[in-house]
Amino acid sequence: MNQTTTVTAGHLEVPGARLHYEVRGTGPLVVLVGAPMDASAFAPLADLLAVDHTVLTTDPRGINRSSVDDRDADSTPDMRGDDLSRLLSHLDAGPAVVLGSSGGAVSALALVQAHPEQVHTVVAHEPPLEKLFDDHEEIHAQTDDLIATYLAGDVTGAWAKFFAQADIAMPEGAVEQMFGGERDPRTVADEHFWFAHEMRPTTRWQPDLAVLRAVPPRIVVGIGAESAGEFCDRSSRALTAALDIEPTMFPGGHIAFVDDPIAFATRLRAVLLES
Repeated sequence: MNQTTTVTAGHLEVPGARLHYEVRGTGPLVVLVGAPMDASAFAPLADLLAVDHTVLTTDPRGINRSSVDDRDADSTPDMRGDDLSRLLSHLDAGPAVVLGSSGGAVSALALVQAHPEQVHTVVAHEPPLEKLFDDHEEIHAQTDDLIATYLAGDVTGAWAKFFAQADIAMPEGAVEQMFGGERDPRTVADEHFWFAHEMRPTTRWQPDLAVLRAVPPRIVVGIGAESAGEFCDRSSRALTAALDIEPTMFPGGHIAFVDDPIAFATRLRAVLLES
């Protein structure tokens, strides 16, 4: 970026949580949301879009700067969808384009399912929805096992099981290098909250397919071109089949908006121009 983007940060009290959010730019509203990824992960993409959009990013409840009253309580997609609805009402802006990635895509689907009047377009990028698979009980058991592994203290073992379930190939020793050494306490706290209280309710969320087929907002299901064969590629294709729509391809993989925000922003702009 050749110029500095002005970012206005704020907090909003919602039931059971205090949400950190950031706003930049002017123009039509775009919301960028993850779970468990926080607002900082979307900052480069937000800066690119803020040239001609108002861009809202937020830390999901229980993550980083968004505190919760009870860290032993779950964070569900319906709760996070309600949080987004309250943020939109607080800003008095919209209807919004909402881009959700991974668990944030599930949050975005929960938002449009409950509050379609606040949404113009939802771009659900690689939502991990276990219940869309015929063998979802087996997948549930795998998820339970990797969560139990993490809570028992085997962090690298849990991450190894996570990547295996996600069908993401990791180089030899990468998991140990990423998660086995000294780590930032905030990162560890967020990770624990995700494993203990966010992963299971997010991946087991059951979309109301009849509602999603009928809502006025446009629903786009995005898939990374480099995600072929991965769990979220397959779950996204299962969702498009259930909604009777075609998948929309994006460059890169599961976190392409982090790896190459310029290419991702270019593709997102083209998608938003399509009718």
